[in-house]
Amino acid sequence: MGIVDEWHECLDRGEILLLDGGTGTELERRGVPMDSAAWCGTAALEHREAIRDLHEEYIRSGADAIITNTFATHRPLLEAAGLGDQVGLIVRRAVEAALEARDRAGCPGVLVAGSMSTMPANNIQGGYPPADEQMAAYREQCGHLADAGVDVIALEMMQFHERALLAFRAAKETGLPVWLGVSARKDPETGTITPFNWPHESFEELLDTLIPLGPSIVHVMHSEIAAVPEAVAMVQERWDGPVGVYPESGYFTMPNWNFVDVIAPADLLAEARGWVAAGVQIVGGCCGLGPEHIRALGALRGSG
Repeated sequence: MGIVDEWHECLDRGEILLLDGGTGTELERRGVPMDSAAWCGTAALEHREAIRDLHEEYIRSGADAIITNTFATHRPLLEAAGLGDQVGLIVRRAVEAALEARDRAGCPGVLVAGSMSTMPANNIQGGYPPADEQMAAYREQCGHLADAGVDVIALEMMQFHERALLAFRAAKETGLPVWLGVSARKDPETGTITPFNWPHESFEELLDTLIPLGPSIVHVMHSEIAAVPEAVAMVQERWDGPVGVYPESGYFTMPNWNFVDVIAPADLLAEARGWVAAGVQIVGGCCGLGPEHIRALGALRGSG
C-alpha cells in the first residue's frame, strides 16, 4: 500500500493527521535570505541543508506530511529572479531535501506534498504573463515535481479562479492526487469571506469552480484564523471529502514575513479543537507558524 492510500485509510478511520508549519517564513526566521522577486523560491540553490533540517524538525515534531519549498518556483518567478534556466534544478533540490529529511527521520510513512502556487512575479507588467505562458509554466513545474518524487501536488493559495484553473489542470495532468488549498480573509467592514488577496472576488465562486475538478483533499490554508470557521463551512457545503486547515499568523511585506502578533501554540491548539469538532481532520500551520505550533497540535491525536 502506498503512502497516499495509507493517509486516506487513516482519514477513513476518523483519525486526525498533522501537516507541517510554514517553510518559507521559518527559513527566513532562521537566517535564510529571501529573494526580492521569488521570495523563498531560490533557497534550494544555496540553502538546501537548511530546508532539509527544517523538514526533519517538522517530522520529529509530529508532522504526518511535509510540504516542499517549491511554492515560488514556477518559471515566471524564477525568471524575475534571474534564474529561469534553473527551474528544474531548484525544484529537484527542494524535493530532494524533503525526501532526505523523511529518510533521516526514519519515518517512511510521512507524505511529501509538492507545493505550487500562482504567485505573480512583481516585475512582470500586470503581475502575470498571458494564459498560455502561465499554463506552460505550471506544466513545467508540475512535471519537475512529479519526476522528483513527490507523493501529491499541493495547490496553495488558490485565489483567482481563472489562474487557479490553469494550475489545477496542470497538476491533474501528472496523474498524482491533487490537494486544493484555498485562502480566505474576512472583510473587516462587511464580514464577508473573500479570497485572501482578492477582496473583490467571490470565495464561493472560487470553490464552485475548483472543487468539481476533483481534488483529493481540500485545505483552507494561509487564511486568517478568524475566517477559518466560515470558510470551512463553505467548503463543507460543497465537498464531502477530507478537509484540512493550516492558517497563517503575522503579515507579509514582500519579500519578508513580519512575525507580529503570531498566535501562541496553546491558542492555536484551542482554535484547532473547534475546527476538529466541526469535522476537520487535517491540521497544521502556514506562514508565521513553526515547529512549536506543530508540537502543540499533537494534542489533537485521538480527537477523531
